[in-house]
Amino acid sequence: MSFSFITLILLTIWIKMAQLQQGGPDEKEKTTALKDLLSRIDLDELMKKDEPPLEFPDTLEGFEYAFNEKGQLRHIKTGEPFVFNYREDLHRWNQKRYEALGEIITKYVYELLEKECHLKKVTLPVDATESEPKSFIFMSEDALTNPDKLMVLIHGSGVVRAGQWARRLIINEDLDSGTQIPYIKRAIEEGYGVIVLNPNENYIEVEKTKAQVQLSSDSSDEPAEKRERKDKIQKETKKRRDFYEKYRNPQKEKETLQLYIRMIQREADVKNKVTAVALTDSVHNVWHQEAGKTIREWMRENCCNWVSSSEPLDTSVESMLPDCPRVSAGTERHELTSWKSFPSVFKFFSEASEAKNSSVKLAPTRRSNRIKYEEL
Repeated sequence: MSFSFITLILLTIWIKMAQLQQGGPDEKEKTTALKDLLSRIDLDELMKKDEPPLEFPDTLEGFEYAFNEKGQLRHIKTGEPFVFNYREDLHRWNQKRYEALGEIITKYVYELLEKECHLKKVTLPVDATESEPKSFIFMSEDALTNPDKLMVLIHGSGVVRAGQWARRLIINEDLDSGTQIPYIKRAIEEGYGVIVLNPNENYIEVEKTKAQVQLSSDSSDEPAEKRERKDKIQKETKKRRDFYEKYRNPQKEKETLQLYIRMIQREADVKNKVTAVALTDSVHNVWHQEAGKTIREWMRENCCNWVSSSEPLDTSVESMLPDCPRVSAGTERHELTSWKSFPSVFKFFSEASEAKNSSVKLAPTRRSNRIKYEEL
């Protein structure tokens, strides 16, 4: 059963209800009956009734896709780019297929970080116990011993993982624009140690047991009857509200529990050791994140945000927030800002490093002059 056909059925019911509401008491009774019928329809299950099984390959070869010499994902037989709408009128199935391919892409990029960029995979926390939730990052061999400079790469929020800027770009454009690999290679060429962080991999999901599901539903101190009535209303409201959203962006099939990996905050160390921070169309907010005055001042002096804009690359862009300078990334597409600002970011780092080294060299000279003057 296609989505269009389901929509047609529901639309017919809604139109009929609207017509009946214009009539007398008999028509209103019929309207009530139709509403009751509509509330009994499990829209999510109806949607899945004739849907193909959500079973997909676990390799690129299984999908019949491969990356060519230009880093573009192409169909092995036809040479065509990836097609999202593989089956018409089955958006949910197509979305699940896309997500399955995305998981394969993530593993593929991990392999490139190790084989092509020669980074090593490091488990975190470093002192984790056997049963503790763990994550990992990637590091160059000299990441913790490089005496001169270290570049730390951090992707944005969402489905992306270590080494990625945007999954959409990797699948629809190429590896250069969608991954951090060009940054990593140039950083190593310029003598940086490199650490690739994985902040979206900060918890693991495990399926809830029946006891945990029951506990979460019974945790309220309200009387059982009142809680059941409220839960019923909330579930019915949520089902109607989320119908189309569930179809466009399928939610988890099972209830899961998030087990977070240990984290730590080290503001003082960051401000003392970090020379420059390049942001690419960052959506941070210093007010929402409760950044203090010292952090805001540090950001103004040490950060720059390349934002999506129609202006030429590096053109100053006005900001209402008192955090850091904003300049154009030379593109209006959010996901392309990291790639388009690539040369400017390295220039920004180079100038910041030179400025810091110059100030360090000048400091002893000023001190020695002061000592001589005091001695005189």
